[in-house]
Amino acid sequence: MSPLPIDELPPVICVVGARPNYMKVAPIIRAFAAHNPPIRTLLVHTGQHYDPAMKDRLFADLALPEPDVNLAVGSGSHAVQTAEVMKRFEPVIDEHGARAVLVVGDVNSTLACALVASKRHIPVVHVESGLRSNDRRMPEEINRILTDQISDVLYTTERSAHDNLAREGIAPERAVFVGNVMIDSLRASLPKAVPAASLLAAAGLDPQRIEGGYGVVTLHRPSNVDHAEVLGPIIEALHVVSARLPLVIALHPRTRANLERFGMLGRIDTPGFLLLPPQGYLEMLGLLSGARMVLTDSGGIQEETTALGVPCITIRENTERPITVEQGTNTLVGVDPAAIIAAADSVLATGGKAGRVPEYWDGRCAERIAVHLHDWLLAHDSKA
Repeated sequence: MSPLPIDELPPVICVVGARPNYMKVAPIIRAFAAHNPPIRTLLVHTGQHYDPAMKDRLFADLALPEPDVNLAVGSGSHAVQTAEVMKRFEPVIDEHGARAVLVVGDVNSTLACALVASKRHIPVVHVESGLRSNDRRMPEEINRILTDQISDVLYTTERSAHDNLAREGIAPERAVFVGNVMIDSLRASLPKAVPAASLLAAAGLDPQRIEGGYGVVTLHRPSNVDHAEVLGPIIEALHVVSARLPLVIALHPRTRANLERFGMLGRIDTPGFLLLPPQGYLEMLGLLSGARMVLTDSGGIQEETTALGVPCITIRENTERPITVEQGTNTLVGVDPAAIIAAADSVLATGGKAGRVPEYWDGRCAERIAVHLHDWLLAHDSKA
């Protein structure tokens, strides 16, 4: 047993840095608090995504407590941002101590805080381990691979992740299949989701335009939106689809800036598109759950649409979430305009892939993490 009472132990530091992290950490924080005995936590926000209004909105939507520490890192190149997170995170460990550092997903903050903890000989816990796109041109892929290599406990969302970890030489006993914690947030939040018609009305748009059904578009990945020769054909394909089904776009700031820079914004300022500013979690959940189809390059939305049973067309050449294609509602089409249009036409004609909800995507992932990590930490403490 641990030599110290629970309330005297250092905290498990839980790190969030970007929007997708919030949906993963919120149920974990709740599960740690509800565990008997509770697992003491310290919530650190690195500030990698630095829009204060959006942060506050997401925290409120997810009932996530305000961070105990905000590193306020802000933007920068991958190297600058990673280094700045490391520099600002280490003093947090000095001040508060850490029984373990729990990181989620694949953003720069994930790798940066894992590196600091590992070099300080503090256990690293990685939630959403083992996912691979096999495309090392993606910064997220580098973050995933390196974080998994230095993690002591690796929680996975799908069983295929264990094969990826084994190929990279990671001992099987370090990996634990617990399911998808993002779906915990989705299931808990779905009753509070904001209907699409309400969102359009609040934005001054006519809700009657979507009475016959609508699609949702999200585009933000640099490989898709940073180059005119890639973004242009994608927009043209969406323009064709919008003539057959109204498309609601919550336009990412990066995408809007590039559309303006390339002179393409006018192509989506047409009757087939309904433009919205970036939305909160409950608003996006309402849009997704009511859609006939979703066209996206987001990893998280591939999972959410599979959980909701909504057909998803992923505008990427690869995915680190193959279970959404193999078992779920996701179809991977690449960036070829003809393939995007054909996939959308197929959904309109047939209703799209029915799919099924994968194993352990049941809303209880965070509970499984809390039970396992509590026992793991006791065993680790006893050896210290």
